[in-house]
Amino acid sequence: MQDYMTLTEVAEKWELSSRRARKLCEEGRIVGAVKFGRSWAVPVAAEKPADQRVKSGKYIKAVSKEK
Repeated sequence: MQDYMTLTEVAEKWELSSRRARKLCEEGRIVGAVKFGRSWAVPVAAEKPADQRVKSGKYIKAVSKEK
């Protein structure tokens, strides 16, 4: 298991909360992440996925204008 990290280690390495790291695993956005029972194992070589959350609010405004 030396080729894998826990979610706590991933969160610390990528400067995320452990909850956010878990969510990325659940969404399948971390390549190679594997679930063992209730725990996730992330490959050491895995790269941090790009943040795809909308921060500007433009999406919300665009949707409300279409209706």
